[in-house]
Amino acid sequence: MRNLRKGRGVPQIEVSKHPEASIPVTDMSLADIKRRRSHPAMWIVLMVLVLAAVIGPYWYGRHCAVAYTQQLISLFSMVQPRAVAMLSWDATVLGFIGLGMTVLDRHKIPWFVLFLCGLVTEQFMAGISMLKFHFWGSTYVMYGQASNVPDAANLGIIAAVMGLAVFAVLWIGLLIAVKKNSPLNVLARTWVSFLFYMIIEVAALCVVLFGGFIPRL
Repeated sequence: MRNLRKGRGVPQIEVSKHPEASIPVTDMSLADIKRRRSHPAMWIVLMVLVLAAVIGPYWYGRHCAVAYTQQLISLFSMVQPRAVAMLSWDATVLGFIGLGMTVLDRHKIPWFVLFLCGLVTEQFMAGISMLKFHFWGSTYVMYGQASNVPDAANLGIIAAVMGLAVFAVLWIGLLIAVKKNSPLNVLARTWVSFLFYMIIEVAALCVVLFGGFIPRL
């Protein structure tokens, strides 16, 4: 009590080191500030690029399949179906990785470029291979006995898509079912999730390559 009366026990609290406001006064609301930072023109450009990467390469691949069928058949005779399946799988997976890292990472431009490159390659191969729900008959009608190569390309793309779907289901299930103090919660971390995703994708590729889905030449 004596110390408090003498002023020794009174705590000194520093409110601010700046006597004047460091943020200028403005009439803009929070919605106006967020609208200014949203950059709608940039998002429109990105959407146009993605649509062009989806439509253009696939259309050109279909055009090549119709206009240069004999040349493609000759080319297919020199490649292995499994190698084509791995190439289409690689392009699709790289596109997925680029898209995911574009959302998560600060350096968005390099990852978005990777996403576009993977998407363009995948769509071009899908166009040549005439990818759709029932592609087996279409590729055989177009390429005859050499249809196992475009079929392999389609299977590589489908394997990558199915791997992503399985990973999404398992990852969301972990987020819902696993408690915060559980050791399995480590699977929700970024790089562990990425490793988990790649394991599932490699497993899906192995099923396609060694499961008897791709006939040999």
